[in-house]
Amino acid sequence: MGFIRVRAKVWSVDRPSEPSEVELVVDTGSVYTVLPAKLLNELGVKPMGLRRFKLADGRIIERSVGVVGIEVQGIRAHTMVVFGDEGIYLLGATTLEELGLEVDPVNKTLRPTELLLM
Repeated sequence: MGFIRVRAKVWSVDRPSEPSEVELVVDTGSVYTVLPAKLLNELGVKPMGLRRFKLADGRIIERSVGVVGIEVQGIRAHTMVVFGDEGIYLLGATTLEELGLEVDPVNKTLRPTELLLM
């Protein structure tokens, strides 16, 4: 299918007037959104704990997590974010759901999803 890349704005929930624009690779296999720890620290995002993650090669690692504001295609939400390694910019499945977006594999874009309230 190839990669889907999207532009996004991210910000600290404590400093919403200071967003940063980033390009994210959509990764539906990643539970959370991942951004470089250096960027999150510069934005003033505070770690709120550690989570364990399994990597594609089977290794288990621990990373700090926090909450950021995010805007993709004009839709805003607050979402969990992982303090990742330098150069890692992933938009995870939880954030996609929170934004009400899904992958359109034919057009290689994101589109609004049908939201259920049952």
